[in-house]
Amino acid sequence: MIRSDIIRGHLDSIILRLILEKDQYGYEISKEISLRTDNRFQIKEATLYAVFQRLEKRELIESYVGGISHGGKRKYYRITTLGIAYLKETVKEWHETKDIIDLFMEGIE
Repeated sequence: MIRSDIIRGHLDSIILRLILEKDQYGYEISKEISLRTDNRFQIKEATLYAVFQRLEKRELIESYVGGISHGGKRKYYRITTLGIAYLKETVKEWHETKDIIDLFMEGIE
């Protein structure tokens, strides 16, 4: 399991990326993160909802209530135009950061 503090700074981008693929609700995003990382990274529910609040406040995502499922209505999240622009910027930053870290970390096993 990877240390969560290493990924924490990238949670906004990870969640934006998942919502870019399709509108999703919290539990669905949580499960998708576990699935894609083969359970190497799991996001706590409280952390996930804190990210949703932050992204909504910055108008990078918006929420809406979906249809009734399992007795309740689900809150879905969709990415905004501003969110797409922000995500593209963070992807550029990530590639630059990765290149710099690779300079120092590659070749040591």
